[in-house]
Amino acid sequence: MIYLVLGPSGSGKTKWLIDQANDEKGKGNENIVFVDSDNDQIYSLDHSVRLIDASDFFINSIESFRGFIAGILARDYDIGKIYIDGIYDIVDINKDNIEEISQDLKKLSDECNVDIYLGLDCKASDIPESLEAEVHETKLLD
Repeated sequence: MIYLVLGPSGSGKTKWLIDQANDEKGKGNENIVFVDSDNDQIYSLDHSVRLIDASDFFINSIESFRGFIAGILARDYDIGKIYIDGIYDIVDINKDNIEEISQDLKKLSDECNVDIYLGLDCKASDIPESLEAEVHETKLLD
């Protein structure tokens, strides 16, 4: 299953993703991977959640991002959940290509039986209704 975590910068997407990953690990669930565009979350994540700094791997396009996620899943067949945050800092993800990215991630999710949570700096109205994804939208506090 694909889960899109949407909201503007500063609305709590990263905190939500970290809390979800830590909660799942606390329940003893599966191997969990947290992919980010830096390693700032190293002290926020449960020590047994695998943190990967995607900026170390020359990801600069949708294709290289898809290959990167596929490579993670190919290496570790027992991953249950992947949380992806801040990838839009290194890959241009916009309303013109979000459908392609989501479809690619859904295929990987289905093939590998893994849940993928993707944090994006956008609104639910930017997401095509045709996407097969569950959407969680964070909001800025007034």
